[in-house]
Amino acid sequence: MLGNFTFHNPVKLIFGTDAMNMLTDELRAYGPVVQLVYGGGSIKKNGIYDQVVKALEAAGKTVVEDAGVMPNPTVEKLNEGIKIARDNHVDFILAVGGGSCIDYAKGVAVSVNLPEDVDPWQKYWVDFEEPTCDVVPVGSVLTMVGTGSEMNCGSVITNHETKMKVGHVFANPDVFPKFAVLNPEFTYTLPAYQMVAGIFDIMNHITEQYFSGTDDSTSDYLSEGLMRSLIHASRVAVKNPHDYEARSNIMWCATWALNTLVACGKTTDWEVHMLGQAVGAHTDATHGMTLAAVALPYYRLIMPYGVAKFARFATNVWGVSPEGKSDEELAAAGLDAMEAWMREIGCVMSISELGATEDMIEGLADSTLVMQDGYHVLTRDEIVRIFRESL
Repeated sequence: MLGNFTFHNPVKLIFGTDAMNMLTDELRAYGPVVQLVYGGGSIKKNGIYDQVVKALEAAGKTVVEDAGVMPNPTVEKLNEGIKIARDNHVDFILAVGGGSCIDYAKGVAVSVNLPEDVDPWQKYWVDFEEPTCDVVPVGSVLTMVGTGSEMNCGSVITNHETKMKVGHVFANPDVFPKFAVLNPEFTYTLPAYQMVAGIFDIMNHITEQYFSGTDDSTSDYLSEGLMRSLIHASRVAVKNPHDYEARSNIMWCATWALNTLVACGKTTDWEVHMLGQAVGAHTDATHGMTLAAVALPYYRLIMPYGVAKFARFATNVWGVSPEGKSDEELAAAGLDAMEAWMREIGCVMSISELGATEDMIEGLADSTLVMQDGYHVLTRDEIVRIFRESL
């Protein structure tokens, strides 16, 4: 562990089949007006909404509903949520859903108390400034796993006008959710496509942090364990979505994949996310699938620059025997094994399946931010090449 770091994560996690029993007590610690954030209404069909409302009522809360959060929350929706919060003087924001709902809730939370002449998009997702106002506290009830937003300070917002989808990981610890309720059974009704998208999102969160650095880092050993657990659980869950053990392990992997633990003492990459978010900004495609569609072309391009880590990935994560193989051959076999797994569980493997076309490629390249800390810094020509190979 060669790097210097501070690890601080104050989020209270309440995990298991009885987790909802704790929600009322958690809510009592906060003010009387709660903004209830959720998506398209599936929580009303599966009964989760009723459980949440019951807990809010038992805690004596006045509830202001903020429904309709889309999979890639937009600037327009963010501004709508800010207005709801301001008009109702909300004391607390409770996000019920997946990462998009939680990301959106954080975006509202850091923006409510800004001066009205300050544009949140410009301040937070263009200039990457920190909050200069009080942050409204946020809590979550998780119904879809993947982003890890329940235990981090990240918020991803999409601007269709500028064709940009941008994530801001805030440094201010007030942005962390105060608590997260995690009942794996709440993920049972998720469509298979969304479950698989979440699984690859988890995998890519780990690889974005793993494929960087050359020292012997404990963080990389933790990453390898998380990846092995995820791979095994994903195979079980795809065959039997109601397997509690598999779904609980996937949920737990998701949380620890992106709460900064496995980034401690390391540089990190995040270029797959930049490529995938460009696709999402242009197509509104499901986030995890945009990552799946671009990941292999990217990793095959950068593999020669970090071949030792890719060879280690092959052996320690996929069980590829090093016998008789050069490091380059071993590294390539590891990516082949990852590709086979992705196809096995049902990942999207091309951006054309997500609505991208050849004539979008230059625009996709324009929307791709270039990261500096991985094994290789992409040129624009390489970005275009990756998107072409992803079609």
